[in-house]
Amino acid sequence: MPIQLYDTMSRTTRTLSPGAPEKPFGMYCCGPTVYGPAHIGNFRTFLLQDVLRRTLEVDGISVRHVRNITDVDDKTIRRSQEEGKTLADFTAAWTKKFHDDCAALNMLPPQVEPSAVEHIPLQIAMIEKLVARGNAYVAPDGSVYFKVSSDPEYGKLARLDRDALRTQATNSAGDANAADEYTRDNVSDFALWKARKPEDGPNFWQSPWGEGRPGWHIECSAMSTHYLGETFDLHGGGVDLCFPHHENEIAQAECSCGHHGTFARHWFHSAHLMVDGAKMSKSLGNLYTLADLENKGFSPMAVRYALISGHYRSQLNFTIKSLEDATAALEKIEKGARKLLEKAGITPEEFSQEISVHEKNTAWGAFEPAWLALCEDLNIPGAIGKIFSAFGELNKAELSKADAGTQLCGLAKILSALGLKLFTAKKDEAASDVPAEIAALGEQRWSAKQAKNWAEADRLRNELAALGWKSLDRKDGYTLEKI
Repeated sequence: MPIQLYDTMSRTTRTLSPGAPEKPFGMYCCGPTVYGPAHIGNFRTFLLQDVLRRTLEVDGISVRHVRNITDVDDKTIRRSQEEGKTLADFTAAWTKKFHDDCAALNMLPPQVEPSAVEHIPLQIAMIEKLVARGNAYVAPDGSVYFKVSSDPEYGKLARLDRDALRTQATNSAGDANAADEYTRDNVSDFALWKARKPEDGPNFWQSPWGEGRPGWHIECSAMSTHYLGETFDLHGGGVDLCFPHHENEIAQAECSCGHHGTFARHWFHSAHLMVDGAKMSKSLGNLYTLADLENKGFSPMAVRYALISGHYRSQLNFTIKSLEDATAALEKIEKGARKLLEKAGITPEEFSQEISVHEKNTAWGAFEPAWLALCEDLNIPGAIGKIFSAFGELNKAELSKADAGTQLCGLAKILSALGLKLFTAKKDEAASDVPAEIAALGEQRWSAKQAKNWAEADRLRNELAALGWKSLDRKDGYTLEKI
């Protein structure tokens, strides 16, 4: 089955394939602005892009993945100066933190990860083309602005009413857009080059229009077309980037080359992440980083599972309970995998989810419905559901050693597509610290609870408490912790 994906530009679900059969599938994704740790809202978008790339690669499609690093903008300059650091040192530290978190979450690194600062000459060259073509103008202070009225197709991605277009004070998420607020001919025009200001400190570069720095939007147009060509296969990002960022990218790229409708063939946008039913904010105390959740005792794989478990086009409500459910779900998958491994005579340590070219061409076994769900508009929750259905079927089947090996190959492929690694949670260390007497009481209490002998379960719980221990119950088990 070909891989189908919803396209924001056409508002239809379309088949994904390289535009040129002899070339890899060109995929550009807007990366992080490195002024602090990425939060789980950022990572939901990055993880969904990772699953899409993995799905393409498991299907045998070669992917050229480009993801930028924004290391110069209002926030990076302001924060670096507040901390008394050079912009380069400040952003390098946060870039490393981002990479460490990506590795912990089992995200594939992009083949190309260009930084905005390293490609400023490229951005200046694109701005020069736009000025020469009449799509941009130079303001008296030396700033350069894109002239929205010069582009008859501006607004086609977000379906904007051009007659009603008056300002870019808000983005497509309805949030205030404080970037590029400078003097301009028309309030809908946006900055390509920002003239040097005193608050920029030493962070400026030379240009044909004087000292300054690029606007935020131009970096992605310049770097995507440089590494993938004037036309490439897919552009991805969060739904909040649809307008103005992606709309502006299209205008810059297409006007600079003089060909409309030639930038990205497919647009992939993921919906917002909510936390406890509300938008993430520091004031609400619901803005989590990976480190925050690891400090609460959750594994990176549980975080990955929780963040990808909802459909990418639907808002996902993240809660601590959803992380607990993710942990339990991974344990169930591990339990099913262990049964297959035992029948196949393979240890968990020997079980690899790194898929070779040969294995991509093998049968899916009972996990084919999970794969088909992924192929249908990246239906990750559907795929996860089919994984559990497959284990249910396999538990009833009489499998030979060879049969179990075949099923494990299908399981490894779907786990590889989802980026889920099994047997990574560090839970045995805590269990080894529980005294034998306490472990025995915990097991007795759990058995009483399973038998619905509530009085006995309560008695044993009180006995554990008197000894300084408590039981944290889940649907499929429990963990003993000191009070």
